[in-house]
Amino acid sequence: MITDSTLQFTMLGSLAAVHGGNVCRPTAPKVRTVLALLLARANYLVETDSIIEELWGAEPPRSSVTTAQTYIYHLRQRLTAAGIVEDADDLVVTTAPGYILRVDEDRIDAVRFQRLSDEGRHLLEAGHAEQAAGKLRAALGLWRGPALADVPAGRLLEGHAAHLEEGRIRALELRIQADIFLGRHRQLLPELRTLVSAYPLNEWLHARLIEALHRSGRRGEALMAYQSVRKILDEELGLEPSAELRRLQQDVLMDEMPPVVERQAALPLAG
Repeated sequence: MITDSTLQFTMLGSLAAVHGGNVCRPTAPKVRTVLALLLARANYLVETDSIIEELWGAEPPRSSVTTAQTYIYHLRQRLTAAGIVEDADDLVVTTAPGYILRVDEDRIDAVRFQRLSDEGRHLLEAGHAEQAAGKLRAALGLWRGPALADVPAGRLLEGHAAHLEEGRIRALELRIQADIFLGRHRQLLPELRTLVSAYPLNEWLHARLIEALHRSGRRGEALMAYQSVRKILDEELGLEPSAELRRLQQDVLMDEMPPVVERQAALPLAG
């Protein structure tokens, strides 16, 4: 297993292998796909059949086994030539009936993201909002774009990328929740406005915008934000706002402001 602390793999954005000042970004699309699949299952066997399915779907060419082996060969060549490892055979190990990428999983940004997110969630559950916010910011700071942004993805990698993106949203919700606990309502407003535009059907984000506006003394804008999400839900899904959104509307209308801890205790922690 490769444990060099200067070796890094990035999946949260463009795919790359980095070692010190050396960077390897395979130019051949299918070689990038093979590297991404091995990273997604780091330290587990990836069968040749899975590689073939990811590269060609249900209709692989007759030469698919040989061609997949060629892509593994080119991947090893690129990693060695770029100075990522001295011998890529120690990193990408042939193990019948496939291959294993043997590496300390903390060298992979997606794995570090999950670890930091979990730590942040546990801290928040324990009532340590400031520390939780720091962990979650560190986790979110690992992202440099959409997951596997430059990788041609088949069924397996599409599912993995969707899983990573869902994890990012959960971590973002947790970090917002931590900031609300800390009374950072005004600071959150620009970010929340951007987020509800990007995720118009996410009622949790709309609720946090309404709450932040209300707690910032902007009742009129809070009511407008409620009417906006109500219209979106009706036009897009034919649904009424959730019970939480309706409770928030009543709080604004009555100019009631439940304590943050009480309000948050009524909400399940994201994730």
